[in-house]
Amino acid sequence: MGDEKRGRNIQDLRNRLTIRPEQLAIELSAFIAEKEKTLKRDGVILGLSGGLDSAVTAALCVRAVGPKKVTALLMPEKDSDKTHIRDALSLAKTLGIRCKRIDMTGYLRKIGLYGVFPLDVFVPEKFRGKLVRRSYRFYEEISGDPYFSRTLGGAEPGLTGAIVNRSLAYYRAKHRMRMLLLYLYGEQKNRLMVGAANKTEYQIGYFVKHGIDAATDIMPIMGLYKTQVRELARYLQIADSIIEKPPSPDIIAGLNDETAIGLSYEKLDLILAAIESGWSDTDMENLLAEAGVTNRDINYVRSLAADSEHMRTVYAP
Repeated sequence: MGDEKRGRNIQDLRNRLTIRPEQLAIELSAFIAEKEKTLKRDGVILGLSGGLDSAVTAALCVRAVGPKKVTALLMPEKDSDKTHIRDALSLAKTLGIRCKRIDMTGYLRKIGLYGVFPLDVFVPEKFRGKLVRRSYRFYEEISGDPYFSRTLGGAEPGLTGAIVNRSLAYYRAKHRMRMLLLYLYGEQKNRLMVGAANKTEYQIGYFVKHGIDAATDIMPIMGLYKTQVRELARYLQIADSIIEKPPSPDIIAGLNDETAIGLSYEKLDLILAAIESGWSDTDMENLLAEAGVTNRDINYVRSLAADSEHMRTVYAP
């Protein structure tokens, strides 16, 4: 056993992350169909963002119950990227599903959200993305950690902490509004609520608690790492425009997933797979040598998993 452990290498992890997409598509579609039946629903409903995860989920839903029983809600607001809107509408047309577009701007304005973090008041639209990216880099320089890591717990006192807290309230409300709308429209038609969270993001806390990808009835792709979702997307013939564009939460200008998290999904998935496989610190040295992963990367991912545990837990006395 000792020799086997010392022989662990990057290929072991890549083999672990390899999927059989044809069989997986059959299994996940059957899971959706079974839940739609046993929970006595009349079809399914999901949020369609124009991103990879929701695209794969939508395609699986079509395979499970047929396009006529799938409804997608496209819920942009004034900060949304028009590219994502276009990709979502194109995908809905390709899949043959009904897509209802609901502009959330009015709802969010009524609850005072845009006054919480009023970038549009002080920064012209064409500069907002650049400002957001610079702010993330600046925070990392002064704190030594990616901004995302600070969002998993309470921010430190002072001006920086206040900015962090207001930004969290600002973008998390958008995901929760999408959840509310999904249930509002879905329950009227007795639809099964389908979420699109993946394993990578769930394990590190890169989701909004009680948001659209956390508060749902089922999570078909929850057992798949992000790189596996991408592989499944190719099998399902999702458009290259969706597969190849940088993943983004589409909540604030200029922000994509890897900028926010501070690591590529390829490295994240290798590290998470190694942790799940029970690799020791010594075993992890193979990652350092073969995948360009640093000790800091490994410790960072371990801390994200630990610090986000509260997001996957409901506490009771």
